[in-house]
Amino acid sequence: MSDSASRTLLDDTALPLYEQVAARLVDDIAAGGTKAGGRLPSERVLADRYAVSRVTMRSALAELASRGVIESSPARGWFLTGADSPTSAAAPAVLPAGRSVQGFADYAVRHGLRVHTRVLEAAVRAATVGEAEQLRVAPGADLFEMRRLRYLDDLVVVIEHNRLPLALCPQLAETDFRTASLYATLRTADPAQFPRVADYSVEARQPTAEERELLEISDATPVLVATQLAFNQEGRPLELTVASYRGDRYRFRASITD
Repeated sequence: MSDSASRTLLDDTALPLYEQVAARLVDDIAAGGTKAGGRLPSERVLADRYAVSRVTMRSALAELASRGVIESSPARGWFLTGADSPTSAAAPAVLPAGRSVQGFADYAVRHGLRVHTRVLEAAVRAATVGEAEQLRVAPGADLFEMRRLRYLDDLVVVIEHNRLPLALCPQLAETDFRTASLYATLRTADPAQFPRVADYSVEARQPTAEERELLEISDATPVLVATQLAFNQEGRPLELTVASYRGDRYRFRASITD
């Protein structure tokens, strides 16, 4: 999920205000279940809602337009872009506009799909030696671990296994992720945590018995297993995730630049 063949840290500053507003707007649209083609409130209403200037709000909307999440219509306002196909999900695998890691909710909003999550397990435990090495924490440090089954418009798409250093966002342990967004929760930490860039790899294989059951696979459909190590705005490892997608509901896309 990076915009280059190898990991490159973009900078070590916090996201600009307009990008923070854009991220909040994406989360709110996903939570509201707005469909493709749906009209957003006016810039003035949105600026008041997020307590920012019209200039900042306009920049946030332009940022989402550059990602393909929304589009403008002269004299009519801003609208969600149309969906490609609600039954064949191409989950995001590229940094939008080269600035941040795109999440599951971003994809759902862009395509006007409804997100549903079933939490299989969520707990705090000690990091293993291998996890500690990848996340740059001490072996035995508190780790928040979660496994989720995620749906788009009631179609099961992916099993996600997330692991994050609890010290970076203690409220992870108290959040109900059946409805909450992981990335939105990270943005509420003190200091806020922004996934800025990630190492990302994908491999195809046959599903395990558990994956067949959870992903409702009854034929020869393979799974595509995506491993992501996301880094925050300071270049520190933030999230280690292994996601097992139904091969017929996932398409890998990436942009490779110099």
